[in-house]
This record gives sequence, structure tokens and C-alpha cells, in this order.
Amino acid sequence: MDLVAVDIGGTHARFAIATIGADGAITLSEPETLHTEDHASFQTAWQDFRERQGGTLPDAVSMAIAGPVGGEVIRFTNNPWIIRPALVEEKLGVDRFTIVNDFEAVAHAVARAPEEQFVHLTGPDGPLPATGRLSVLGPGTGLGVAHLYREPDGTYRVSATEGGHVDFAPLDLIEDAILARLRKRHNRVSAERVVSGPAIVDIYQTLAAMEKRPVPEADDVEIWTKGLSGEDSLAAAAVDRFCLSLGSVAGDMALAHGAKGVVIAGGLGYRIRKTLVASGFAERFAAKGRFQSMMAAIPVKLIVHPQPGLYGAAAAFAAQHGASA
Repeated sequence: MDLVAVDIGGTHARFAIATIGADGAITLSEPETLHTEDHASFQTAWQDFRERQGGTLPDAVSMAIAGPVGGEVIRFTNNPWIIRPALVEEKLGVDRFTIVNDFEAVAHAVARAPEEQFVHLTGPDGPLPATGRLSVLGPGTGLGVAHLYREPDGTYRVSATEGGHVDFAPLDLIEDAILARLRKRHNRVSAERVVSGPAIVDIYQTLAAMEKRPVPEADDVEIWTKGLSGEDSLAAAAVDRFCLSLGSVAGDMALAHGAKGVVIAGGLGYRIRKTLVASGFAERFAAKGRFQSMMAAIPVKLIVHPQPGLYGAAAAFAAQHGASA
């Protein structure tokens, strides 16, 4: 069967037609990316996509949404859209729908993606465990976190979390300084204030202040570009520091979830994959005191599927409505 898969963030909404085969295999059409600011509501974005598809769409939809999805009204942090689940069928003209948190969708993608869609980062270099719990996290506009549990019979269960909002725990003087800078603006500093794409600005400005350089007004895109290219040594140091903090948080999530494996997801994770391997990410992931040996035995992978949110949204629909829907 066919359905519309949608991955909605603060800036972009990605749409694709997903096909779920009789064997449960999922394929996606070429995605369409729409800017949320160009549309007054999700319904008008849906209508735009429908027109791009020749005026007709499948009668089922699965939406992955960046934020909590419980309740009668779903609101977005970074755009004015509102979705009322009770009205989805009427407003979109569909018979069936699924709504999941965006990282819940990514966890579904992790559960269904073939082994070649994963790149090794640290720990034992082998396949992810076939049973037990996996932690899934990824830095983007925020820090998404979910986990999945693989049963011995091949089925699995996924849970969304708001793990990106746990307290940030500094481990050295530089991170103490980052925390102090952030505390001037936030009473409580969560992990995603340091481990997310926009957070590179505060990391960069903290390093500049520590070196007694003028603290520049900086753009996160520019810092990432110059840091990854090596064009700016201070930006490169900020990227390395980001990788250390990501390693610490990934290890914390693995401990909290009792995970047997960890998967890093998202476009930013893929962009910094080479830097992650060369940085202190692995050491920070395992640096958990008396549990260091246990942490070093946990495989950590990066999922490289080009559209894990869309793929995972389709997988979540199949899980809710049946393997072949």
C-alpha cells in the first residue's frame, strides 16, 4: 500500500510517498522539502504537496513531529502550525493516520534499516545487538532522544523521550565556562543547550573569551562550515569540543536506558561523522567511572539513511496498522 510520510521540524516539512510491500519492505519516493514559514498551516503545506503530486494523494498519512505528540492539540516550538489529531482525517481527506515524535520515528528507522545503513563510530565493530535496548539520539535544532527494545522473536517496541532536556553535566574547566556563559541566559541549562546545532555559537564564543579574544557575533552555519573545513582554528576547536560533549551525553543516555547499543542520527551527525571518529567522542562516551569497561563494550553506530524521519514515519505506520498495512 501507499501512504504519505511527513517529517515536520521547525524549519522544514519533508514529504514523500511511501510504499509498504507485502513483505513489509519500505520504499520512498523522492522527497519534497517545504519551508514551514512559507505556509500558514500544515493543511496548506499538505495542499501544496498534493498539487505537486498531480492533485491526488494516498488515503493514509504518517507524521513524524519535532516535539511532544500527546494531547488534543500539537503545537510547534519554532513555527505557528497547530495539528489537532481528532481532525486529521477530515482536514486531510485520509482514512488512517499515525502521529509520532520525530525521534520515535528515527528509532523505528533504526529498527528496520539494513546493516549497510550504519557506520561504526566506537565500541565493538560488529552489527548492533539483535535483542535488547538501543539508545537513539541526534543533535539538530535540538537534541532528540528515543530508545527501542528488540524482542527475541524479531518484533520491537519504541519509546519517545525528552532526554535532550536532562541537565548538562560539565566535566572540565572549559565546560564549566560554557555552563557559566549559558547560565547568564537560562536558569536551567539542559544538555541540548550544548549538544545541538545552534549550540556551537556558545561553545565558540566561550573559547574566544577564554583566550581573551574579542567575542564575535557568530552564525552557527558559518562556524560549522569553517570548523569542519579547518579554515578557522577556533571554530575547529569548538567542533571538537562539541564532539566531546556529544560523547558524554550519548554515554549518559546509554547508562540511563540500560542500552546494549547506541545509534547517532540526524543530518548534523552525518556531517561530522569523520570528526567524531577522530575526536575524543569515544573516550568521553566510555568515561563513566567504575562502568568504563562496560561502556567500552557497547557498539556505537551512525545511521546514514538519507531520510530516517520519513522512513521511520512509514515504519511507525506499519507497526501500528500491520506489517504490510
